[in-house]
Amino acid sequence: MKLSPRLPIWTIAAPALGWLILGGQQLHLGDGYALLLAFGLLTGVMAAVHHAELVAHRVGEPYGTLVLAAAVTVIEVALIVTLMLAGGPATSALPRDTVFATVMIILNGIVGLCLVVGGTRFGEQSFGLLGVNASLATLAAIVVLTLVLPNYTTTIAGPIYSASQLGFVAIVSLLLYGTFVFVQTVKHRDYFLPPGVGQSDEDHADRPSGPVTCVSAALLALCLVAVVLLAKALSPSVEAGVVRIGAPHALVGVIIAAIVLMPEGWASLRAARSNRLQTSLNLALGSALASIGLTVPAVAIVSLVTGWTLTLGIDAKASVLLLLTLMVATLSLGTGRTTVLQGAVHLFIFAVYIFTTVVP
Repeated sequence: MKLSPRLPIWTIAAPALGWLILGGQQLHLGDGYALLLAFGLLTGVMAAVHHAELVAHRVGEPYGTLVLAAAVTVIEVALIVTLMLAGGPATSALPRDTVFATVMIILNGIVGLCLVVGGTRFGEQSFGLLGVNASLATLAAIVVLTLVLPNYTTTIAGPIYSASQLGFVAIVSLLLYGTFVFVQTVKHRDYFLPPGVGQSDEDHADRPSGPVTCVSAALLALCLVAVVLLAKALSPSVEAGVVRIGAPHALVGVIIAAIVLMPEGWASLRAARSNRLQTSLNLALGSALASIGLTVPAVAIVSLVTGWTLTLGIDAKASVLLLLTLMVATLSLGTGRTTVLQGAVHLFIFAVYIFTTVVP
């Protein structure tokens, strides 16, 4: 897909619209205002990702996928921290629910859908094993250390870490992610490059100029701030809706993660439809790594500063689904070739995860 060197009008209007909707909070429009907030939130997220993709096209691969992953992660971290500060100690499990939902949505929902769509269209797709294996190994380590290990430490009864344990695991998560980024962009950059890079139409698309890139970067920042504030304003309606249908509060984390990951999932799906599975997996796995590798340190700081307890350990049911997901992902992405079958397995696991979240 070729990116236009000019900015579409809607990508400029979206952040302005978001800020206008935020200003309308003083008008007390009632329940209908939640729909406006949701519309502003979705358009803001889509505009943010467009600007991230434009900046990414300027810097090239594999740095481009990092730009998009960083933008999505900034949105997620800001949402979680904002909701934590607004909700106080009652939101102690929100980071856990959102991070776990992010991992499950990406590894099962997004990856599964990409494999099914790509496999249906091309029969069999291939990718570089070295980059994907590095991503999965790093992701498995961070996920287990942050979401499973808290249930088995003894300094404080799980599912929480003591202050020193939380700080140490937060540092380890950040260092693991930092090491991964160093390997991806410097040490072994070729592991993450799509096969035949430099020969596709996308590689020959005109790169945006410096001024256009700077304007897009500024609009990206405006979109991110607007998205955070819109989500904060919308959160009471989301929580009320979850309560109204009688679903567990963990569903709030799933909804937040789904909203944030929607554009990332669309970008991954678009790459898979273009037979660029390497780029698709770079986007999906890189986003999962950035999400957990940066979110946990951020919420750990909030917890340590405020003194609030941070619940990180997932329950036995979630642990089984997580370990099943990691095992299946290792097997299905362990040959360098994928078909519809691997994608279908991931999607069925995702369906079980969603169902057991609503009906625990």
